[in-house]
Amino acid sequence: MTIKPGKPYPLGATWDGKGVNFSLFSENATKVELCLFDSSGQNEQRIVLTEETDFVWHVYLEGVLPGQLYGYRVHGPYEPQQGHRFNPQKLLIDPYAKLVSKPLEWNNALFGYKIGDPQEDLSFNDQDSAPFVPLGVVIDTSFSWGEDSRPAIPWHKTIIYEAHLKSLTKRMPGIAEELRGTYLGLASEPVINHLLKLGITTIELLPVHQHVDESHLVEKGLTNYWGYNSLYFFAPELRYVVKDSKLDPLAQFKTMVRTLHSVGIEVILDVVYNHTAEGNHLGPTLSFRGIDNCSYYRLVSDNPRYYMDFSGCGNSLNMRNPRVIQLIMDSLRYWVCEMHVDGFRFDLASALARELFDVDKLSTFFEVIRQDPVLSQVKLIAEPWDIGAGGYQVGNFPVGWAEWNGKYRDAVRKFWRADLGMLAEFASRISGSSDLYEQSGRKPYASINFICCHDGFTLLDLVSYNQKHNEANLEDNRDGQNENYSWNCGVEGPTDDPHVLQLRLKQRKNLLSTLFLSIGVPMLYCGDEMGHSQKGNNNCYCQDNELSWVNWQLSEQDEELLQFVCELIKIRKTEPVFQRRKFFHGRAIRGSEVRDIRWLDVNGELLTDESWNAGYIKSFGVYLAGDMIGDIDEQGNQVLGNSMLILFNSSESPLSFTLPKRREEKPWTIVFDSADTEFSQKEKEYPGGSSYMLKERSIVLFRGYRLNEAKS
Repeated sequence: MTIKPGKPYPLGATWDGKGVNFSLFSENATKVELCLFDSSGQNEQRIVLTEETDFVWHVYLEGVLPGQLYGYRVHGPYEPQQGHRFNPQKLLIDPYAKLVSKPLEWNNALFGYKIGDPQEDLSFNDQDSAPFVPLGVVIDTSFSWGEDSRPAIPWHKTIIYEAHLKSLTKRMPGIAEELRGTYLGLASEPVINHLLKLGITTIELLPVHQHVDESHLVEKGLTNYWGYNSLYFFAPELRYVVKDSKLDPLAQFKTMVRTLHSVGIEVILDVVYNHTAEGNHLGPTLSFRGIDNCSYYRLVSDNPRYYMDFSGCGNSLNMRNPRVIQLIMDSLRYWVCEMHVDGFRFDLASALARELFDVDKLSTFFEVIRQDPVLSQVKLIAEPWDIGAGGYQVGNFPVGWAEWNGKYRDAVRKFWRADLGMLAEFASRISGSSDLYEQSGRKPYASINFICCHDGFTLLDLVSYNQKHNEANLEDNRDGQNENYSWNCGVEGPTDDPHVLQLRLKQRKNLLSTLFLSIGVPMLYCGDEMGHSQKGNNNCYCQDNELSWVNWQLSEQDEELLQFVCELIKIRKTEPVFQRRKFFHGRAIRGSEVRDIRWLDVNGELLTDESWNAGYIKSFGVYLAGDMIGDIDEQGNQVLGNSMLILFNSSESPLSFTLPKRREEKPWTIVFDSADTEFSQKEKEYPGGSSYMLKERSIVLFRGYRLNEAKS
């Protein structure tokens, strides 16, 4: 091994075929040591980095090969009151490590201070943490991607399937035991067949960055199952790796992406850059805290011993530091360029926009992404809230971003729960939420519509429980949201009552129909297409067991619902009116007498202002004109399609609905009624002006074939 000065860029450990360049940013360090270990993680060799350029410490080691294990010891003042927490007895993981050697092993030596000391973090712990921390692994980036290309699904044609990789695959029939809960398991034939059967275009994976299980969970025998406790922003999670595979962990992840791409499915990653696993001032010293606490974290200005916390997890990354912005951008580009993912969903994204204290949609974070030639071209989705003051920012993110629309979720849940006064809000949400997005120049795809997601009740639990039941989390049922806008259909939890079971099935059909017939981008939560239950637990973040793992033993009702969802998605993908790229205007277009959208009362007439303002209305219809879409396709042709009529009734009483008349006396053809067991197969026709008996708590879809085309 020959030691040379090396270069400050790129950060991290970079193998060039002859040796490895190591570089680490630390503005306030006084000395940095690179620590090399043998393949067993022992026999530490320390190399002092004598070269420092613009606060980047670097060295080149000729002869070092991929597979080399390494870490850092960083020297400097230990002055928590001043924001400095350097402690060279703590071995630190490289923030740019592309792979780590093992999971973290909790031990008191991981803490920079003495556990139990009356001075708490003001004390100094000289125990060596090296035996307990993961080590960075030098990687070889070569991989045969073949003809891999991004599916590049347009936003208006995107259908997202949110899934935890292990939950989806752990109990799925047909997957080899060793592949269950792994990257390669997600790429297996049974999973691919299910995704293709559904018709989704994009899978959004809960965090797959290497993360840390909090010590308090480990002590209870639990884990951070969801993974929202990242520390390694470049390294794939080892717990999803097949141990005895010929493929290394990175190759396994890349194989998963390549396989999904080969069948036209995009991969979006849920990423957590708002905080790290090092926690608050009493947390462990694992990486950033010991490398340069002042640079990497937001500290309380008048008492930098403590951390600003917008995530509820103890700390917040310092988005005002250019090197922190660089770290996040480098991580994102790595996952796009090297790992070929197609986009990101940003956990608690409001926290990333807090340059001072308030959320700023013109913050550096957004501006840097907007001008980036790589990141500006992938799908970017914000979870538009955090726990800080003013953190709820639905509708306020800049152009180029889509958002999880929490207002859509709440309005749809309340409408089908039969809450009063929901007509106007519900109508706004299902028609694209133009009130949130149009004025700022954004399009309907800015709204990611969802009924359920990983955080909260599953769809079956939403119609089966009035209250959360999180006792299994061992927090005395204090965790999780208290208000879920759920309705148990008359019985709390499991029941054998056939009437209640049928009502729950119909309610799920109503909710899912609303989702896939709404304007915007629909997101389906894994397992909701069948009937997965978490037994009323609305916060399964720590449940790596059958509460979280999707149950593939389907009942007759599960089979019925699955087929119903497949048909719903097929309708969405084939009917252009549900794939609009522009908002509705509710008025005639280009002199035509036909409006692009019409809101109807039960008599088939336009809703009056009095009706809109009446708080008791729970039944109405919406007419979507297929020849008034106003979009142009890729070939420059006007987008034309069938007109669609949707009837909603969330009340407890059936009613007669008068169907609106069509031009040239053309009839309506029923597509489905959620009160029936299956989709209509006979294309039954109903003339305009005729009545349809709309059953209680149901949704009905009619198709109006284009005037100049026959049925197809």
